[in-house]
Amino acid sequence: MASEIRVNKIENRSGLGTVTFADTGVDLAGIVTATTFSGSGASLTNIPAANVTGTLPAISGANLTNLPAANLTGALPAISGANLTGIAATDNVRTGILDVAGIATFRNDVNVGAAVTISESGIEASGIGITVANINGGQIGGRRNIIINGAMLVAQRGASGGTTSGYSCIDRFAVDHSGTDEAPTQSQVDVSSGTGPYAEGFRKAFKITNGNQTSGTGNTDYIGFRQTIEAQDLANSGWNYTSSSSYVTLSFWIKSSVAQSFEFNFRTEDGTNYQYLMSTGSLSADTWTKVVKTIPGNSNLTFNNDTGVGANIYLLPFAGTSYTNSVDSTHDAWQVYNSGYLFGKDATTTWYTTNDATLEITGVQLEVGSQATPFEHRSFGEEFDLCQRYYMRYSAEGVQYHRFAQGQMVSANGMQCTFHWNKKMRTTPTLGQNGSFGTYVTNAVASVGTLLMLDISSRGAIITGTSSGSYSAGLCVDLIGNNDTDAYLEFIAEL
Repeated sequence: MASEIRVNKIENRSGLGTVTFADTGVDLAGIVTATTFSGSGASLTNIPAANVTGTLPAISGANLTNLPAANLTGALPAISGANLTGIAATDNVRTGILDVAGIATFRNDVNVGAAVTISESGIEASGIGITVANINGGQIGGRRNIIINGAMLVAQRGASGGTTSGYSCIDRFAVDHSGTDEAPTQSQVDVSSGTGPYAEGFRKAFKITNGNQTSGTGNTDYIGFRQTIEAQDLANSGWNYTSSSSYVTLSFWIKSSVAQSFEFNFRTEDGTNYQYLMSTGSLSADTWTKVVKTIPGNSNLTFNNDTGVGANIYLLPFAGTSYTNSVDSTHDAWQVYNSGYLFGKDATTTWYTTNDATLEITGVQLEVGSQATPFEHRSFGEEFDLCQRYYMRYSAEGVQYHRFAQGQMVSANGMQCTFHWNKKMRTTPTLGQNGSFGTYVTNAVASVGTLLMLDISSRGAIITGTSSGSYSAGLCVDLIGNNDTDAYLEFIAEL
């Protein structure tokens, strides 16, 4: 039989420790020493921090609160910070390195100090400015645009009415055509305000107006814009043209009176000829559209460092099937030039079969690099000088007896005048003349027929002719327009 001792309190002999038995449990006063302790410690409270020693077990800290910041040491684990809140603006990342693998997207502008702002529209910098190693992957200084007269500013031959195949209006841009029932006309026109190219600073465009092609689309019919590029301008451009990781970018504005797409290409002329075929994509009628194409280098390309033809850029309003081949032609890829389909894929016929359809271009830029940068606007004077390397026209400018050159009579009827061009031309030019010319000797005017050039160079020539008058050899003579306000001489060194 079990025995019980019932007491309500046990006190040690010194009175320093007691054990009190209450209805709710046992209360211990004093120091308790035990070899082991078993059971739950869930109800243990108010344990002084100084009495907690050793290593805490690996348990959840989910319910830990009010931890002093000074007691958080060591490296934080790699965990999500998605629920971090209350981070003061003054406590954002301010020192060290922000290391992002991949693309970092910021919802608003990024301010770097007080001087630099990065936004969707670009980088704004005050103070010293921005230091860069290159622009578009190439040199910082020098000209970017390889195209001459891309803003269509210069028209030495006249601003309207040209129908001749080749150069007859805008300098450096030719219109080639063949097989047409009615020749297309060329003109320099104004760019309307409120349009995309106008906003980018363009005031002139090159316009071609289709004639009435009553017989429809012939296999050998074609109409095309062209700029021919001097070989040395490509060889010395900075383009590593034999590398597929080096690029040039072609950009231009285009507007058609009919909705359709147009073919265009970049064709090399040195070594083995290659062509890179492209399309404008579908254009809306009477709407300016900016076209941008990036062209990689190719190990087969060759550009001689000389004054000959390096490449042609063609834009084709139309080309018949004798010059196209959709099966063997590939867009946005290099291929060996084939005269059987020199213009690329089969052309859309809408523009060509629409009487008096129009096509306009401006802002043509070819630059080294994989990006289309803003157009390089040059002054009219600069552009004019570049154009005169290939063509110069000396006109009567509305004066009846305009003096073109001076020289002497070398015989009773023979005259010679020295003519120096404004600048060195690309090569020895040919002479063209329009209107009536005459000689002015001893206050008398006499007509002169066809003029010829002697001792021609890229800088000047001796112009000879036969006067209808009879004079003593050695007399001074002026070569003049003979009562012709539209007379002109032209010197042609076009590619």
